[in-house]
Amino acid sequence: MAQKPKRVELQPWQDPKAKPYIHLEGVSKEFNGTIAVDSVTLSIFQGEFFSLLGPSGCGKTTLLRMLAGFEMPSRGKIYIDGVDVTRRPAYDRPVNMMFQSYALFPHMTVEQNVAFGLKQERISKAEIKDRVREGLKLVQMERYETRRPHQLSGGQRQRVALARSLVKRPKLLLLDEPLAALDKRLREQTQFELVSIQEEVGITFILVTHDQEEAMTMSTRLGIMDHGRLRQIGTPNEIYEYPNSEYVADFIGSINKFEGRVIENEADHILVESEEAGCELYVSHSSEAPQGAQVKVAIRPEKVMIATSPPDQKRNSTKGIVRDIGYLGDVSIYHVELESGKIVLATQPNLVRLAERLVSWDEEVYLFWRAENSIVLTA
Repeated sequence: MAQKPKRVELQPWQDPKAKPYIHLEGVSKEFNGTIAVDSVTLSIFQGEFFSLLGPSGCGKTTLLRMLAGFEMPSRGKIYIDGVDVTRRPAYDRPVNMMFQSYALFPHMTVEQNVAFGLKQERISKAEIKDRVREGLKLVQMERYETRRPHQLSGGQRQRVALARSLVKRPKLLLLDEPLAALDKRLREQTQFELVSIQEEVGITFILVTHDQEEAMTMSTRLGIMDHGRLRQIGTPNEIYEYPNSEYVADFIGSINKFEGRVIENEADHILVESEEAGCELYVSHSSEAPQGAQVKVAIRPEKVMIATSPPDQKRNSTKGIVRDIGYLGDVSIYHVELESGKIVLATQPNLVRLAERLVSWDEEVYLFWRAENSIVLTA
């Protein structure tokens, strides 16, 4: 008896029937004639951990403040759970915002800080006590309820601010670079804790950050912003492996780019002639690039392999001289100068100790990669 094929579960953003929880429709914001956010249309679904990623001044925080109700759009509409909240003030939205500074009251204890928003809503003392206890337990701060903010570490203050945001049970929690003040190790630890908490409470999170690693680690999807516009929206894997433009490719991680001319364009591949690379570049997944077009072929450093003798393949294979080696502990980054003068980065895991390394400075090496690991950039 033949088995039925497994049903593939669609993610909400892949399902045309799914209703977005947050929807921005043509949202723009101008300050004294300067456009900060430019015609952004975006749908975010219930339970997502969505990140807005971009450099300083790209409009991501302004977009977050419009969702919170601290800024009103110059144009466009904002919907939360199907309700138009475009002109509603911040206090009349089912939204809470966690600020980068945490904004804790220094004269209040941890318990009083977490309870503050609930008291403003005139909730009964018994319910406030229960919800505060529940919130502090969620962020593992129940033993610190009598301490004041100055008696806490940066990571502990961050947890208190998160508990204060969550106890109000918002439909949407906005986080404005909440981990920026933490040291690297604590930041990495807190990233996973935040994701676990978000999955447990089921609240939709929108994070603003300029930290690529943070966004890639925590997000179900992310949006890359540039000069007020969304350049690409996708899962971390889609953004990293299949950037839709040179800007996105450059912004996320390190990448090698080779200029060249399309000499063959078939349904399953593109062939690019590149003097800069010193070889023909064969890309196995096709993009819309007509024959004769000038394009750039991009490949991530960790996809580039190094050998001291010529590989079997002719395409996607070149040679050069090792000019520099960056040792990062778990990996080393090789800077290889090709005959064209182009510097190519190749990241290799350090599977052996430094003294046993096969490739060193000023050695001639061969670089090669698989056809499916590169991508053609046309934008």
